[in-house]
Amino acid sequence: MTHPWMPASPCGPGCLAPGAPAVGPLRRAVRLIAAVAVVTFALLVAPLLFVVRPGARDRLLRGVFRGVLRAFGVRLVVHGAIEAAGRGALVVNNHISWLDIVGVNAVRPMRALAKQEIAGWPVLGGLVTRAGSIYLDRERLSALPGTMAELAAALRGGSLVSVTPEGTTWCGRASGRFRPAAFQAAIDGGVPVRPVALRYRLADGRETTEPAFIGPESLIESLRRVLRLRGLVLEVFVCPEIAPGRAADRRELAGLAEAAVHAALGVSALGARVPAPRDADTRTQPADTRTQPADTRVQA
Repeated sequence: MTHPWMPASPCGPGCLAPGAPAVGPLRRAVRLIAAVAVVTFALLVAPLLFVVRPGARDRLLRGVFRGVLRAFGVRLVVHGAIEAAGRGALVVNNHISWLDIVGVNAVRPMRALAKQEIAGWPVLGGLVTRAGSIYLDRERLSALPGTMAELAAALRGGSLVSVTPEGTTWCGRASGRFRPAAFQAAIDGGVPVRPVALRYRLADGRETTEPAFIGPESLIESLRRVLRLRGLVLEVFVCPEIAPGRAADRRELAGLAEAAVHAALGVSALGARVPAPRDADTRTQPADTRTQPADTRVQA
């Protein structure tokens, strides 16, 4: 069942850039074994998520999500920090890949507003559910008010909740408008909005669309494509938060968040994109590296 409200993207297989560097069969096999090991560990420790203290739970979840990135050969580079400060916040980001939610949680574990289908995804669905996700049935408009009320209650209760307001995935070189519905929950909850911009690039600085989860492909096909990529880097830009009351209504709030994400990615009003920075500008280092100049923190 579909309806005019259902998010749609024109991106498809034609957006995937050919010629991305690939690892050999042996490296792919090693990555697959590592991914299975991380999955097995996650399943074994899942019961602990319900009994350990919040700080230990966050560290455990962060370790699992970082393990997923490492298993797939993805290097995480973070600019800024997602602060909790003991209150809730709506964390919004552009949506490109299934890796998005892994990357955001590798920076700061949080609840998510996710489409109902994700609950049935192998492994990732279980992790997202155990992290306290709020699921949205996009095919039932009648369920939207109840879901937004649940989201507002979670925000009011002090939770960080990740939302992808574009509503569907885009290739990264094109993007969609931020839909305003979820921003009403931030207004009702009296919490700030924290925009986060995501970009996928190769080690030499070239932006790549290969991690995008678009078109009619299955999740397995997308997993295989990421598994063979060499030198994939996920950049996370944490933008300044938008304080409660700054926008007159949810549409203005959505526009402010969208503009912040576009500015972080170097996207002009006409859609032109500034080339991604090269590693010479932002160097990746092992996960135990604590600081970089000014506000840039790098994690593997």
